[in-house]
Amino acid sequence: MTGSGPSPGDSPPPASRFFSVLIPAFNEVENMPDLFRELAGTFQRSGLDGEIILVDDGSTDGTLEAAREAAQAAGIADRTVLLHHRINKGKTAAMMTAARVSRAPILVLFDADLQHSTDQIPRFVDALDHGYDVVAGRKIGDYSKHRVSRIYNGLSRAIFQVPVRDLNSMKAFRREVLDEIHLREDWHRYLIVLAHDRGFRVGEIDIELLPRRHGVSKYSGQGRVVVGLLDLVSVWFQLVFSRKPMLFFGITGLGLAGLGVIVGLVALFLRYALGAGFRPLLTLVVFLVLLGGLLFTAGLLAELIAGLRAEVEDLRRELRR
Repeated sequence: MTGSGPSPGDSPPPASRFFSVLIPAFNEVENMPDLFRELAGTFQRSGLDGEIILVDDGSTDGTLEAAREAAQAAGIADRTVLLHHRINKGKTAAMMTAARVSRAPILVLFDADLQHSTDQIPRFVDALDHGYDVVAGRKIGDYSKHRVSRIYNGLSRAIFQVPVRDLNSMKAFRREVLDEIHLREDWHRYLIVLAHDRGFRVGEIDIELLPRRHGVSKYSGQGRVVVGLLDLVSVWFQLVFSRKPMLFFGITGLGLAGLGVIVGLVALFLRYALGAGFRPLLTLVVFLVLLGGLLFTAGLLAELIAGLRAEVEDLRRELRR
């Protein structure tokens, strides 16, 4: 296991053993019997004290009904909470819906497709006892998107300097992590990045990736790559510039306005020293100065918004306390 922050001790203090397994599920009806049977086996073998919260994220194949029947058949209906979205909102929204009704201080994000063994759950809970706030799983084994995943994770490590090698896998984290960060649509994959930026201690353990048993992947196609890259840029911009937007808008605006002044001086020199006026240069001067002024003004407005956002976040933390 690798991570950031203080080195874990040999004898960590015991953490609360009560936790919630958060399971977003979208059109996974065929996986429900195996999922709940294996969850029941893992809870029994490991003596776990936890609850299971499954969110049917707008499924059209009867996933919710199958989950209810499977929980009853596995004998864990008493520790299972089933929730439902009328429409598909995505994995991040499903995770947050589950987290809002959870009663536990520890949350484990687990996929309904069973590409990770349920026996990994106690490993993640135990890892949090070693002083970490977030534990990420690093997928071991061959899978179809290995190359894309390696490039994406490599870019993320280089840009955000996170101490883990896989951002989009099974995770366990303390509740206060979600209290501190804000996740937009599809930003569950950046939970590690945002938590690390807030100073939470992040660790990593290796987990085996298993073949999908039933159904098809919900995260495939070239469009997902484009969305992922755009989200990466959005997260980078938020972390780097959202707190001091004048670093981007102000410096850029002043630079463009300054360039406009220089071009204007060149135009004046050509006109009065050499008698060679060049009208397009005057148009360029006006464009650069106006654009620079607009960006600088946008920076001032963004600074006001950033200040209000910081006040709102402080108020939210106070209300939670």
